[in-house]
Amino acid sequence: MLKLLKTIVSRPSGAIGLGLTVFHILMALCAPWIAPFDPTAQNADAILIAPSAQHWMGTDTLGRDVFSRVLHGGRLAIAVTFSAAVLATLWGGFAGIFFGTVGGRVDEYSMRIVDAFLSMPWLLFLLLIISIGGAGPVTIIPTLGFFYGVAVLRVIRGAAMQVAARDFVTAAKARGEALWPILSREMFPNLSDILLVEGAMRWSWMLLAFSSLSFLGFGATPPTPDWGLMVAQERGLLSTAPWGVFWPCVALSSLIIGINLLADAVGKALGLDRATAIAV
Repeated sequence: MLKLLKTIVSRPSGAIGLGLTVFHILMALCAPWIAPFDPTAQNADAILIAPSAQHWMGTDTLGRDVFSRVLHGGRLAIAVTFSAAVLATLWGGFAGIFFGTVGGRVDEYSMRIVDAFLSMPWLLFLLLIISIGGAGPVTIIPTLGFFYGVAVLRVIRGAAMQVAARDFVTAAKARGEALWPILSREMFPNLSDILLVEGAMRWSWMLLAFSSLSFLGFGATPPTPDWGLMVAQERGLLSTAPWGVFWPCVALSSLIIGINLLADAVGKALGLDRATAIAV
């Protein structure tokens, strides 16, 4: 792990990606202690104040400190999307390794179902499920985990088929080893690198999806500080008080850029061709 970390930071893009990702995670964890104001406290005497020494990023239409809300805004998004990314990587990765190893009709029929899911307008289904189940983490996490896990399944299945054709897997089957030992001892160790990069990439896409849901009113609910929700609430004053929209966008985009750069650096450090490893 230490060697991998050194390889990552040896690349400028990797160092920037790691720095941005760690910075945002630390800010989200430490937000309750470093935010100068309560992110949900309204102040009628401080409505739409421009950035100043007291309010570094200004205030919004309800007099809430934008800097404090930006700090807290990443907490829910990071927690929900990271959990969903882990879920998608676990179930999609295991299913992909299983189908890629077993092959035959099981794999063929399963992939037709996967293709059907990938051809659907997943955003509409996502909105439908959330509108029925409620806009909360209990609904959003498994929903995002399922839809993005389908894409993970297809990627890992393709990589698993290449590993399953190698001599050491053929030898294990010839020795009469059961399926589970082959999956756990032969397949997974040789696919864990791709799973790591794939999970990081899905995390960045889920962050954008969750913020889009919040923007549309299906993610975070007021008065919860959330980047997508902040943009939705302040977009009407973009020409007169742009700081309410500008800073949440900067926070979201910098985190997504950081995760993408980090994922790319991890892939290169592990000797993976990201263009083919994560294509769907």
